[in-house]
Amino acid sequence: MTDTFKALVLTQEDGKTVSTVKQLGNDDLPDGDVLLAVEYSSLNYKDGLAITGKGKIVRQWPLVPGIDLAGSVLESTSPDYAVGDKVVLTGWSVGEKYWGGYSQRQRVQSQWLVPLPAGMDTRQAMAIGTAGFTAMLCVMTLEEAGVTPDKGPVVVTGATGGVGSIAVAILHKLGYRVTAVSGKPDAEGFLRDLGASEILTRDEMSKPPRPLEGQRWAGAVDTVGSTMLARVIAETHYNGCVAACGLAGGFDLPTTVMPFILRNVSLRGVDSVSCPVERRKQAWQRLVSDLPAQALGEIGQVANLEQLPELAEKITNGAIRGRVIVDLNA
Repeated sequence: MTDTFKALVLTQEDGKTVSTVKQLGNDDLPDGDVLLAVEYSSLNYKDGLAITGKGKIVRQWPLVPGIDLAGSVLESTSPDYAVGDKVVLTGWSVGEKYWGGYSQRQRVQSQWLVPLPAGMDTRQAMAIGTAGFTAMLCVMTLEEAGVTPDKGPVVVTGATGGVGSIAVAILHKLGYRVTAVSGKPDAEGFLRDLGASEILTRDEMSKPPRPLEGQRWAGAVDTVGSTMLARVIAETHYNGCVAACGLAGGFDLPTTVMPFILRNVSLRGVDSVSCPVERRKQAWQRLVSDLPAQALGEIGQVANLEQLPELAEKITNGAIRGRVIVDLNA
C-alpha cells in the first residue's frame, strides 16, 4: 500500500470555495471503522454545487466532496466487512458533512455501506450512483402504491438528468409506457433510446395548472418540484401516485388539496440520503435485474479528478446530459 494518494479537497478562502487536487496520507482521513480503496465515484448536481460553492452544501472545511463511491475494503474493524469486500456508499451526508468519494482512499463508517450486489461491478455501480439508486426507489414507491403498467402512462420530469434518465430506462424495462419531460430540444433521440414513447417540453409542463386538469398519468417520477409538480399532480389519474424526489425547479408547491381529495391521488416523498440499509440492499439488487445494461453505456461519461472543477461548473449550468462517472485511478 503506497503512503500517499490523490484527493480533491475543498477549502474556503475569503469566503470563496477553492478546489485543489492534493496528495494525502491515511492519517489525513477522518475516523471510521472501514478503510476503502475507492475505485469509482460520480458527479451529481449536489457535487457540482459543493465544488463551485454555488450552494450551501459543504458543512465542514476542509472537505473531500463526492456523495457516491464504490470500491474495495483495505482495512476493517467491523464484523460486517472483510478485506477485499466490494462495497457501495451513497447518502448519509457523505460529501457534505463527511468526507466523500473524490479520493483514491477513504475511511468511513461501516453502517453507511452496502455490499456490492452480485452481477454488478464498481464502475456500473457508479454509473448508477445516487441518481440511479433514487430512481429505483421512486419506481419501488410507485409499485407499492399500486401503479402497474396496465394502469396507464407514467410521466418522468427532468428526464435528461441522472435520476430522470435512469427512471425512464427502468420503467420501460418493466413494461410501463413512459412520457419524458425535457427542456433540451436535442434530447429526443436520447430519451427514445432509453424507452420514452412520448416527449413533452418543459415549457408545456411548466404552465400553472388549474386545480384539476384532464387525467393523463397513472403515476409520475418528479425531479423538478414547484409548478411542474403541481401540474403533474393535477393531471394524475384517480388513485394515481406521484413519487417526488427533487426540487430542481424550486421547493414551493403551488397546488390545492383537490387532486388528493377528489381523485385520491397520493404524493409520496422519496429520500435516498437516510434510506434504511435493508431497503438500500433491496433497491441495489433490483437495479441488477431491472436497469437495462445498455442504458449505462448511453448515460455515462468518464472523468478524472482534475476535470471535476470544470464539469462541476457545467452540471450546475445544466450543460451535462446523463451521468458522469469519476475514475479515481485515471
